[in-house]
Amino acid sequence: MKVGSILENQTLEKRIAVTPEIVKKYLSLGFEIFLSKDYGSHLGINDKEYLEAGAKISNDETEILTNSDVIIQLGMLSDEKSSLIKENQNLIGVFNPYENKNKIEILSKKKVNVFSLEMLPRITRAQSMDILSSQANLAGYKAVIEAFANFEKAVPMMMTAAGTIPAAKVLVVGAGVAGLQAIATAKRMGAIVFATDVRMASKEQVESLGGKFLTVEGSENLETEGGYAKEASEEFKKKQENLLAETLKKIDIVVCTALIPGKKAPLIIKENMLNNMQPGSVIYDLAAVQGGNTAYTEADKVIEKNGVRIMGERNILNKLPVSASNLYAKNIFNFVDNLLDKEKKKIDIDLDDEIIKKTLIGL
Repeated sequence: MKVGSILENQTLEKRIAVTPEIVKKYLSLGFEIFLSKDYGSHLGINDKEYLEAGAKISNDETEILTNSDVIIQLGMLSDEKSSLIKENQNLIGVFNPYENKNKIEILSKKKVNVFSLEMLPRITRAQSMDILSSQANLAGYKAVIEAFANFEKAVPMMMTAAGTIPAAKVLVVGAGVAGLQAIATAKRMGAIVFATDVRMASKEQVESLGGKFLTVEGSENLETEGGYAKEASEEFKKKQENLLAETLKKIDIVVCTALIPGKKAPLIIKENMLNNMQPGSVIYDLAAVQGGNTAYTEADKVIEKNGVRIMGERNILNKLPVSASNLYAKNIFNFVDNLLDKEKKKIDIDLDDEIIKKTLIGL
């Protein structure tokens, strides 16, 4: 059995799906590992480290894609490279089935098994494979660091002989994995932290991290059975809007993390709310790539409105590619381990397994 991985488009994605440490784990399951030349060199991992771990390095990406039983990537391959994959091969990654619907349909018609790991069910057995949680954790941390770096005042309270500098006030919109890490990071750095979320279950988690949970009067619990946020009613949105408009008057930094799987990001901070914010405030919008939670958000741009900076990147994890790759590689390995029939030493597409059924897309 062969596992292969080729370099992503470096302008879009710096993370990798295989680290030298993980190579040894694949070998222990009986796999051979094939990687493209200079696979991890941009992260300071040279080919020698992969060779010493037991991987095989190839100059020919076509050979890797056509001969591998399992192909593991970050994002969807280009049309040219996708066309090389054939029947019964297994393609694993984070493929955004809503954006890449046509590509996935073409692969499925060729009887390629396409597994997209953002579709993993939120069950205990899947936690070690949960790429959304591992990557969102880092994204929430880095969003705070980036926002603070662009905030032109001190964050913690400082008492000096010349006077006292008050602590910065931070609002985190969305208290999922990224939001909770953002709260924890901002709190550790001395900020006063507020948070809001449509899921009432988040209140206890926010407060356990030292944040203050902003509750909309008469809140309904907007949480799916899978633990994700679902779309709010118009009445709820109006109440939330009024609460946010008042809160933003005293907030210095906002970190937006609200996403609904498979849909455009909800617009939460509207144009009129920005007028309430103090000049010099900063908004970091982690939802930028899906349209943003804030009016005027544009991916990979800093937009300034009324003295408020609105930031958002297409892929913030390109700023933490080593840490993100280490976690992602472990998530993917655990998923492949679950796919493998240990006795027969082959990939087993068992649709009675909820993990496999939910992530196998394009059927």
